[in-house]
Amino acid sequence: MRSITIEELTGFRDALLELCIPVNFEGYNHIDLCGTGGDGKNTFNISTLASFVVAGAGGRVAKHGNYGVSSACGSSNVMEYLGYEFTNDVDKLRRDIETAGICVLHAPKFHPAMKNVAPVRKKLGVKTFFNMLGPMVNPSFPKHQLVGVFSLELARFYNYLYQQSDKRYVILHSLDGYDEISLTGSFKMINNEAEQILQPNDIGMQQLQQEQLFGGDTIPEAAKIFVDILEGNGTEAQNNAVIANAAMAVNCLNEGQSIADSVAAAKESLISGKAYKAFKTLLN
Repeated sequence: MRSITIEELTGFRDALLELCIPVNFEGYNHIDLCGTGGDGKNTFNISTLASFVVAGAGGRVAKHGNYGVSSACGSSNVMEYLGYEFTNDVDKLRRDIETAGICVLHAPKFHPAMKNVAPVRKKLGVKTFFNMLGPMVNPSFPKHQLVGVFSLELARFYNYLYQQSDKRYVILHSLDGYDEISLTGSFKMINNEAEQILQPNDIGMQQLQQEQLFGGDTIPEAAKIFVDILEGNGTEAQNNAVIANAAMAVNCLNEGQSIADSVAAAKESLISGKAYKAFKTLLN
């Protein structure tokens, strides 16, 4: 019920990473795109879709995810529903990242210490500090990280912790409460170099309404939206939300690239079908 301290968050992170089953992706220069969740906005699976867009744009992605606790459908719910089989077989995961440019690391497979916690989280049904930990405990120890957070306080925590690491990172928070770039208003972006508040038009996008990001009430509905967008049948609003977040990850991977060029690369990946190809390759 009270706020977590930076020492507690650091301690939990270190303990979970010490106990995790590690995945060695040496030489892949990969990134994770992961939101904390817990923003209560019930958007479609923007960061998971953005992960496929980054893979389609030539990046390597190790997507850390879990079942939704405070939303109808987390990244693991949608991937499982669409036929992806979770594994902690490192050879299989390396093949995925090699052929599709992306693999999915389902958190419970890599954090055995969490199995006793999961049922309690489900019963509570509210966000806990485990939401805050998710993006920090990717078992493949990525050197690049895009993380969306549900509050400015948490953005400051993450910035402090990542400054102590050797990661290239981007932290995102929309000022109206989303744990990603929602394009519904201003958003804060923090990276290794700076903190800035941007508007949608700063990255060449129109402002959106909250209802344009609705993610469905059930897992089948969420999965349909997910596939529609990848197949090229998403609305302009849905596409732009995905492209905006993917662009920041592309930018994180390509130091020195302009935001405009990163947006163009993300857009090309989605519109040309490269993101969909990465998805189909992963499922096969």
